Amino acid sequence: MRTTAGAALAKMHENEVEVDVVLVRRLLEAQFPDWAELELHPVHPAGTDNAIFRLGEGMAVRLPRIHWAAGQPAKEFEWVRRLAPYLTLEVPVPLAEGMPGEGYPWHWTVCRWLHGETALADPVADARQLASNLAGFVEALQRIDPSGAPPARRGRPLDTVDEMTRSSLDALADDPETPALTDAWEEALAAPVWGAPPVWTHGDLDLRNLVVRGGRLTGVLDVGGVGIGDPACDVAAAWKVLPVTERGAFRAALDVDDATWARARGWVVSQSVNALAYYTLENNAVLVLECRRWLTEVLASG
Repeated sequence: MRTTAGAALAKMHENEVEVDVVLVRRLLEAQFPDWAELELHPVHPAGTDNAIFRLGEGMAVRLPRIHWAAGQPAKEFEWVRRLAPYLTLEVPVPLAEGMPGEGYPWHWTVCRWLHGETALADPVADARQLASNLAGFVEALQRIDPSGAPPARRGRPLDTVDEMTRSSLDALADDPETPALTDAWEEALAAPVWGAPPVWTHGDLDLRNLVVRGGRLTGVLDVGGVGIGDPACDVAAAWKVLPVTERGAFRAALDVDDATWARARGWVVSQSVNALAYYTLENNAVLVLECRRWLTEVLASG
């Protein structure tokens, strides 16, 4: 991941909290003075929910930038450290939990830095290996005991986001692909709901959140959305991450039934149109361009 000395974070949300190096340095000085003198740089491209800063060589500081992400640090600190030993890929394990202070209103974390680049900047060399490794990560998550785990935001039934998704489709009414996307959304809604016990999910598996080192997938970022629910939200990576030639292998490795495959496709539509109706090329170009690509993949193949 890239760090840029002195670069300001672009504002993505109307009501977001402004976070910069000066504020993060003050928080570290007050709460973790042993780390306060380490080099500190913002990470780019910036996260949509969290401001991220590299701290020294081996750590990162993650601070929610908008109210809906305020619960992520506590959840990460409690659950990601429990999950990490069972996973097949590296995740940014929290090392310390920061408290509100210095004018900053929420909890925040210092976590392990994952060395490498995102799969957007450094694509995996072997797509078949990518499909296998990604399926292995999802399968490992699903095997972990879900007892007492928090619900996943994207592990909910699709109908809970129907109103928002249709509102976003309406906002994109001038796009010539919107009628086809509406049809795809309605097909997903018609699929049977997940009837088995809930399983652990990541909820946001895409190229922005995959770490590559030496041409291989080695890690997964943005674990603040982990929780239990319908695995379709992770199966959605078939369209967001993989070329069409490897989707069948990914599906077979996870033994995905037709209903879950349909719901997964629906999650791609919902996440994409909601993002496109909210963000712009000016404030979140990386996500906007990725969402457009995801939708092209969805419409090109079922």
